[in-house]
Order: sequence, then C-alpha cells, then structure tokens
Amino acid sequence: MTQAAPAERRPDRWLILAVICLVQLVVILDNTVLNVAVPSLTKELGATTAQTQWVIGTYSLAQAGMLIAAGGLADRYGRKLVQMIGLVLFGVGSLGGALASTPGQLIAARAGMGVGGSLLLATTIALVVRTFDAEEQPKALGACMGVGSLGFALGPIIGGALLAHFWWGSIFIVNLPVCALGLLAVAKFVPESKDPQGERPDLLGALLSIVGLVAVVYAIIQGPGYGWTSARTLVPGAIGVVFLAAFILWERRTPHPLLDMAFFRNARFRGAVSGGVLVSFGMGGSLFLLTQHLQFVLGYGPLEAGLRTAPMALTIVLLNLTGLGMRITSKLPAPVAIAGGLSLMAGGLAAIAVLGRHGSYPGIMLGLLLMGAGVACAQPAMAGSVMSSIPPEKAGVGSGLMGTLSELGNSLGVAVLGAVLTAGFAASLPTGVPKDAARSLPEALATAGPRDAHQVANGFADSLTSAQLIGAVAVLLGGLLAAWLIGRVAAGAPAGGQVTGPADAGPSEARPAAAG
Repeated sequence: MTQAAPAERRPDRWLILAVICLVQLVVILDNTVLNVAVPSLTKELGATTAQTQWVIGTYSLAQAGMLIAAGGLADRYGRKLVQMIGLVLFGVGSLGGALASTPGQLIAARAGMGVGGSLLLATTIALVVRTFDAEEQPKALGACMGVGSLGFALGPIIGGALLAHFWWGSIFIVNLPVCALGLLAVAKFVPESKDPQGERPDLLGALLSIVGLVAVVYAIIQGPGYGWTSARTLVPGAIGVVFLAAFILWERRTPHPLLDMAFFRNARFRGAVSGGVLVSFGMGGSLFLLTQHLQFVLGYGPLEAGLRTAPMALTIVLLNLTGLGMRITSKLPAPVAIAGGLSLMAGGLAAIAVLGRHGSYPGIMLGLLLMGAGVACAQPAMAGSVMSSIPPEKAGVGSGLMGTLSELGNSLGVAVLGAVLTAGFAASLPTGVPKDAARSLPEALATAGPRDAHQVANGFADSLTSAQLIGAVAVLLGGLLAAWLIGRVAAGAPAGGQVTGPADAGPSEARPAAAG
C-alpha cells in the first residue's frame, strides 16, 4: 500500500494521539493504583486477603475476557463509538467503586470498570493506525507504549498520594473528570472508523473464556483458605478447566473465532506471547506483593510506599518515552534484547526479595531500577516480534490477543503469588493461632497477641520473600522461552507449521500501513 504523503497528514493527529494516550493512561493506572490501598481496604471494609485479590484481579480478568471481543465490536460498529461507550462504563464503574460499602460491591464495580477499560484499550492501536501514516506510526505507537508503562508504574505513587490526604474512595473519584474530559475530546477530535463488513463478534467464545478464567482463578485464590483438595476448590477449578477446553474446541470450529488458533503456529508469535504472559504474571503478582512488603514489613505509609516505587517509573520514562531504550535494543537481535531485558527484570525482582527482606530500601531501589530498565528494553522487542509475526491486516487482532493474555498473566500473578503468600504464611503461624488468620497480617497479629507478634511478622516477611522469588523465576523463564522461540525463527529453524507470507516478514515489511 502506498504511504500517505505528508501533505495528507491530519493537522490535529498529535492532539488525537494525546487524547488516546490520556484515555489509555487512566485505564492502565487502575491496574496498580489500588495496590497501596490493601491495608485501607482491609481495615475500613473488613476485606480479607482473598477479597482484596479479587478487588485487584477482577479488573484485569474482565479486561482479559472482553478485550478481543471488544475489538470485534469496534471494527463492526465504529471504534470512536466503542471508545465513547467504554468511557461511560469506566466512569460509572469508578463512581460505583467510590460509593461501595462492602468488598462485594467494590468487586462488582471493578468488574464494570474492567469491561469499560477493555473497550478503551481494544481501540487504541486501531485509532493510531487510522490516524498516522506508516512513517509516523512507530513514533506514535512508541508513545502509547511509553504511556502504558508509565501508567503501570505510577499507579502506586498516585494511589499513595491520594490515600495520604483523602479516603480510599478518592482513588476512583479522580477518574470521573478524566472520563468526562476524555468523552468530550473523543467526540470532538477522534475520527470515526469502522468496517461494516467486519467479522461478527464471537459472543459464545467470550462467554466460555470469561466463565472458565473466573472459575480457575477463584479456585486458585480460595485454595489456601479452603484447602487444595476441598470441594470448594476442586469444583470451581474443574468447571474452569471444562469451560476453557470447550472454548478451545469452539474456537477451532467457528468461522469467526474470538481467538484465531492459527497465530500460534508461528514460533515468533508464540515466543512473544509466552514471554508477555510470564512477564505479566511476575510483574503483576510481584508489585502486588511489593506494596504489602513496603507497608506491612517496612512500616511505610501509603504515600511513602508509593513514592518508593518511583525509581522504576522514572527509569521507564527516561528510557522509553525518550526512545533511548528502543534505540539501544534496535541494534540488538530480538532474542538478545528480550532475554537481556527480562533478565534485568528478574534480577530486579530477586534483589527486592533478598536485599529488601531485612528492611534495606537501597536494595529495593536497586531492584526497581533494574526492573525499569528491563521493561524499557524488552517491551519494544516483544511488540516488534508480535507485529512482524502476523499478517498486516491482522495487526489489531494480534495486539488485542497480546493484551488479553498479558491481562490474564497479571491477574493470575496476583492470584497465584497471593495464594503462595497465604499458604506460606498459614504454615508459619505459631501453634494455637488458627490457620484462617493468615487471610491478612493485621488479623493474624490480633489473633496471636503480643507474645507471638514477632514470629507472626517474620513468618509473613519470609512468605513474601518466597512469593517474590517465584515471580522473579517466572519472568526469567519467560525471557528465556521467548528468546529461544524467536531465535529459532531467526536462525531459520522449522517453526512448527508457522504461517507463511506476511507473517514471516521482518518488522519493516509487517508494519501496517495507514488506513485511508
């Protein structure tokens, strides 16, 4: 396709990008902004550890289940329209979260926010491609990537600042003016685009995947409390497995699948996706644990804990938004850039777990710096691998799939590492303290009394360290797996039925051209 001439470029394209980035920022912020509110939720709403995991994980699960279906709706009915509906749903969910008086109400509000967020994130890449020509798309997509990374890292800081001066519901109230501003800006500046002949949304596939994922994660979260062999754990787990198996079978039969299984025949795509899932697993779960580490173990307040995560955010800003990280990694083969970046991230997580165990914040800061550098190095390389492994006309679907699996990895990371923390903590409790007191550290301390308080606190810290190290191993394995699979393609090894043609083109050939 012929590249659009500079004279044909929209004069307001950078303003449109700013609007898209603003909307994306508030959605991604809400992935981590609640992490520092865990003690407040535990105290003011009486939430257990499992309930706080659901408050945080439900948001990601709703996005994971709806993201690709939302992309199909946007293609068929209009990306601008779907983005405006997403802003309304996200705002209504935020208001419901601020007014919630029970953990159950808050979980429901977060689910609504997740659905709205999926509509917003599913349209980001498509709108950028429709607005920018092929020459400017890498710069625009790089800006979106930088904003996404920044939002994920700044969540605890903003959450801590709000909790230091206002009640926990303020975390949701601040979304309302952003949603209102975004709604007006999208209506005025963002162009409408749609494909009336687009594929029908796979509603049955979406339903099967949502039920399956929710049931499996429910079993993982409740396992430590009820026991892994309890019927209350095994039954929902079995239901989840059955629904996910039905989902896979349906996707292989339906002419308009929610998840095109053909993508996974490409080794480069498998590598990038596998790495992304494990990175999200380790990052999401470990940041969930880190905020508890800073507050429960080191004794920092919400704002202090949030500010102490700033080194990671600042590193991402310096390397990603300035393009320095992309310029460095672009000179390296993709497998080397991915393995190196994810090794840095794993090393950072391990440094936090080991060096921060005995109250050493400099060790935690070192870990955060390494994590930020790793994100900035690995993320562009993995995104480039995804974009170069699928046909150009499927770039939006591929991006949506990557986002879906990343959200799934994030929510599973919170669930699995939270379950590891709870199980280890329960095993470390002194004799005479009931195991269900491990649902939260304050409850365990109140149950144990002053005599056993030191043992309880040490048991919680040791369990945190173990869970954080598991997150580090997950990230490292993700880097090695992604580098190995992508390296096989680069070396010309058989890709196991990999897609031919555009899917095997290099990054320059696979870059989607601007839509007319």
